[in-house]
Order: sequence, then C-alpha cells, then structure tokens
Amino acid sequence: MRRVLAVLTVGLTGAVVTAQAAAQQGAATAAPPAPPAAITWAYPLNPPAPAAPAGAAPAAAPAPAPDPTQLSLPGATAKFTRAQIGAQQPADWRPETHPAMPDIVANGRTDVRACALCHYPNGQGRPENGPVAGLPAQYIIQQLVDFQSGARKSSEPRMGPPAAMVRLAKAMTPEEMAASADYFASFSYKPWVQVKEATTVPKLKIVGGMFMPAEGTEAIGNRVVEVPEFPERTELRDPIAGFIAYVPPGTLAKGEAIANGGAGRAACAACHGPDLRGLGPVPPIAGRTVSYLTRQLYDFKSGARAGAWAALMMPIVHGLSEADMMAVAAYAASMKP
Repeated sequence: MRRVLAVLTVGLTGAVVTAQAAAQQGAATAAPPAPPAAITWAYPLNPPAPAAPAGAAPAAAPAPAPDPTQLSLPGATAKFTRAQIGAQQPADWRPETHPAMPDIVANGRTDVRACALCHYPNGQGRPENGPVAGLPAQYIIQQLVDFQSGARKSSEPRMGPPAAMVRLAKAMTPEEMAASADYFASFSYKPWVQVKEATTVPKLKIVGGMFMPAEGTEAIGNRVVEVPEFPERTELRDPIAGFIAYVPPGTLAKGEAIANGGAGRAACAACHGPDLRGLGPVPPIAGRTVSYLTRQLYDFKSGARAGAWAALMMPIVHGLSEADMMAVAAYAASMKP
C-alpha cells in the first residue's frame, strides 16, 4: 500500500439532476456534489452547543475563575493546573524523556499553537490527531506543505484537528516546519495502542474531540472503539498513557489477508516495508492508531488527501470498502512499531 496507511478516505458522491428534471427546468447542469457521510467512529465531532431559546438574546456567560488545583501524574514530579495543561505553552509532564524542544514545538506563537499540545512532546499523539514520532523528516515537511496548499484536508470538514492543521500549516514558516520535522523524526515511535477483538465495548462520550469511555457497555457492531487505557491520565495529556482499540471478531485476520495482497490487491509491505515500519521516504504505519490510519485511507479514497504520492495510494484504496479499511488499519495498528 502506497504512502501512509495513515490515511483514510471514501469516494465523494455527486447528486445529479435527472434528464427529466433538467428538461422541465430547461437546464442541463448537475447539482453540486454532496459530501460523503464520513465514518463516524473515525471522525469524532464535538457535540453542538445547546441552542438559545427562541427570541432570547444570547447571554454572554461570565468566564469562570481559573481552577487553582495543582494536578499530578504517576511518576511525574511536576504539577500543573488545568489551565496550564491546555495553555499556549502546554505542560511538559516528563521533560526527562525527550531532548530540548524547538520553540515552535514547545511554545508556538500567537497564530500557531505549540506542536506539543496535540502531538505531545514525544510525538506519540492521540487518535484524533496524527502520531508524528519516528516519521521521516521530509515526509513531515511534505504533509505540512500539503496542508498549507490545500492538497491535504479532511473528508469531514467539521472535525477539529485536521481543520486546525490547515490553519497552522498556513501560518508556519519553512524554518518552523523543518525544526518540528527534524525534532519529531528523531524519536522512535513506541507501542501505543492495544488492538483487541471484542463483542462488547464501553459506551462512549466525546471529551475535547476524543472518544472516552462512558458508563456501561454495548455491542461493538461494525466499528472500532478506540479509547484511552487510562482516561484520567489522558485527559491531563500524559504522553506515556496509551490507548486500546476494540475491533469486531475476525477483523485482524481479514486485515492481514488484505494487507498481504489477498484477492489480487497490492501488498502494503511492498511500499511500507515487510514489517510495515517504513521504507526510505515511505512512512511507517505499524502500531499507529486505528482511527488515524482509517481516516487516511478514507481521505485518499475521497480525494480529500491529494498531496504528494496520493496518486499511488488512490488505486489501492479504490477497491476497499469501509470494512476493508477498518480491517487493514486494525491489522497495521496491531503490529509492533
């Protein structure tokens, strides 16, 4: 499979005016294409704010006073408030685990949030964004350039992290791109997600654009449920707290068959390496989160991801169903990075 299993995609379907309607209207133009319904489990959306009562002027709610509580994490010596954790200069819980961060990674600037806020200081990232640790530096730069040019975007334009990447990339300088790319490329990506086949999974809620376990359980159905292994630690942005991805029974065997070239498909290893740990400029995909990999496949297929090397991925994803994408992504995520 070509270039990033780290990408998922579904084809855009266009609504076409029928010949009869066109004749009645005296026009032969087609309606604008409708956006696809993205895979909801891979594209989490924050719930909308409650609507104001009819006729009522929206009231400006007073800003709550900052909570002064100092929070801590197991094994970390530093303490931070919630405001500090999500600040422009985000909390660095474990500074002993990484080299000195470039300014753009640690602090950002007025119109560019610090890379470490979402991707963590170690680049491990979370399911709603990209795991950038251990990617080739030139590949990282190319993705930023593609976000900047509009060649890379999301099949679900309402999803926050991809939209934020477009804004941030447009504001970044070439020097900032190079500094962040070299920094994150210097890491070895660590095991981060446990892929488990299951029939029953936690119910879900969305917190900060990410799926979190809620009270109770339910049937898994035909989806992936990817949640933090340690929810409280993940809410505090602990860069060593990983994730669990629950997948339907049989998913991993199906994904392995597809990834290895079953049914005449191209084998992922041909480009991503025999262990899916990357090959030259082609990015590693082993051990990356299922949600992220599925989004990349879907985005390649829909055309939302049309940057460098996309032409090589598009024929590969063209024949993949959503269930196929889920299976391949789960298999790749289950492999040792």
